[in-house]
Amino acid sequence: MRHPFQESILSALRLLLLVLATLLSGSAFARTPQAPAADPIAFSDLPHEAHETLALIKRGGPLSYRKDGSVFGNFERRLPTRPRGYYREYTVPTPGAKTRGARRIVAGQGSTGDVRTSGEYYYTDNHYRSFRKIRE
Repeated sequence: MRHPFQESILSALRLLLLVLATLLSGSAFARTPQAPAADPIAFSDLPHEAHETLALIKRGGPLSYRKDGSVFGNFERRLPTRPRGYYREYTVPTPGAKTRGARRIVAGQGSTGDVRTSGEYYYTDNHYRSFRKIRE
């Protein structure tokens, strides 16, 4: 015969195992992979600040933010899979924001190997949750 305290511990462990099994099965954390940059955006439909950021990328600077030009890891795989270092990120300023805001352009090296001339640019206005390939 088990002590009531032992029964409580066993019940708690059963519940914990059930929760862990649910989590590990993927049902709680399942990510629906988004089609990489499936919805293109015309250059003319971008905000004015994105035009300026794209011009800075193509000129090679000067960049406005310390993190601009840093490697974008693409950990969520929302862009086509490429080797680490292929993508670089740049801030698109948000008028009135006190921080960098959520808008970015991510540039790929493309066939030229250089983000300034690659023509491979993606825009996000929601801090990397989704991307739209920029059509120039």
